[in-house]
Amino acid sequence: MARVSFPLLLAAALLLSGCGGTETNEPTILPEEQRIGAEQHPLLLAEFGGAYDGPEAAYTRAIGEKIAAAAGLEDRCTFTLVNSDVVNAFAVPGCYIYVTRGLVGIVNSEAELASILAHEVGHIVGTHGRRQQQRSLWRELGVIAVGVLTGSERLTRLAGTAAEYFTLRYSRGQEYEADDLGILYLVRAGYDPYAAGDMLSSLEQHERYLAESRGRDEARAIPEWALTHPLTENRVERAADRAKETGVAPDALPENEAAYMDEVDGLLYGDDPEQGFVLGRRFAHPVMRIGFEAPPGFTLTNSPQAIFIEGPDGLRGEFAGGRIPPGGLEAYVGVLLEQLLGGAQAEVGPVQPLVVNGVPALVVPVVVQTDQGVVELSIAAYDGGGGDAYHFILAGSPTEEVRNALASLFGSFHLLSPQEARSLRPRVIQTVTVAPGDTLASLAGRMASNNPADLFRMLNGLEPDEMPSPGDEVKIVTYAGR
Repeated sequence: MARVSFPLLLAAALLLSGCGGTETNEPTILPEEQRIGAEQHPLLLAEFGGAYDGPEAAYTRAIGEKIAAAAGLEDRCTFTLVNSDVVNAFAVPGCYIYVTRGLVGIVNSEAELASILAHEVGHIVGTHGRRQQQRSLWRELGVIAVGVLTGSERLTRLAGTAAEYFTLRYSRGQEYEADDLGILYLVRAGYDPYAAGDMLSSLEQHERYLAESRGRDEARAIPEWALTHPLTENRVERAADRAKETGVAPDALPENEAAYMDEVDGLLYGDDPEQGFVLGRRFAHPVMRIGFEAPPGFTLTNSPQAIFIEGPDGLRGEFAGGRIPPGGLEAYVGVLLEQLLGGAQAEVGPVQPLVVNGVPALVVPVVVQTDQGVVELSIAAYDGGGGDAYHFILAGSPTEEVRNALASLFGSFHLLSPQEARSLRPRVIQTVTVAPGDTLASLAGRMASNNPADLFRMLNGLEPDEMPSPGDEVKIVTYAGR
């Protein structure tokens, strides 16, 4: 969670994939789509962590340009590496294509990365977004689009009941068409078409890893690619069949594994320290020196704007912060309520002053009347010192279980000691050469992870009984600066 002026949550709905055309006609980008894409580009980057400015960004752009040229879109697409550890790739109008550093880190060759970009270009050329352009797109995990209940888009997101992720969920037919077009573009760009199936296998392995290790520090996110680009075993087999149909023999065209390994060496892995660290149910920010811990049954998801929180019985909300206005913490809560409620009718309960782990705090219950019924909110705000304030906003049914969970969550906020802040270090991907005598245990033992063996296998696309050979380049995760 980066330091932001609250309540900066992106309210604009995005329309996906704005390029038209088929393989028999030159792809086109409509002027209106180009305008929308250019307008949304900086907003989207601000929402999802900004552009990642490491050397991997230029590498990704260069690969994307090769793919765009192969699709007949030379110099008409913008490829951006996003500073997010969420595993995803997506496209928005005007041929703006995004891939996260989380996704770049789990593939295993330049050709696999190229296949991801080619797949997204396939969605664009297939006009999949244009066919569904009346649908609103909202960001993932906790961002809700159910219509304006109250005139407050923020309350809509917190109180809604139908989740939409920040990229559109494609149909099976659209996925197949994007796969087919992507494989065609791979061959045209000079890459091994069989990399498309390898990439889908890597994504499947990542999905299994998250499912098996959920609750550990690496397993914080729903596998977004699997939700927005549904993965099936059939897609992997189908991609292999389509690659064979190109007439290109396996390994006849390069995958460029060595080039990829050189580029990802030093890539940030996991949370950016500027956004804080989500470690299971615990959040800690070494720069702001704050932290909290959610009770069992809760999940936390980091973003540049807020920590999204989901709990039992449909409880959902956010943790964020801002500057305290004149008037102190009560004024902060007042501004927060004004921004949150918009024109909604609400009954604001009595303000309860507290001291939580030495920090002045206020807890405020709010009952909001909407066209779809009553929404009950619980707000806790904290004076973090130095003019900074932080807050929780949770929406959910006020059962006894929920009340107890909220009391535990609100009571867990605390300021980090200097020692705690120093212990929170960023991690990076490091590429190393397997030496004679290396074992899975010896390589995994070098990992900065609570689940090193499984993470090592996932990052390197290894099956449980598979071991890299001496001389192979592999990825490990270490603390930055080691």
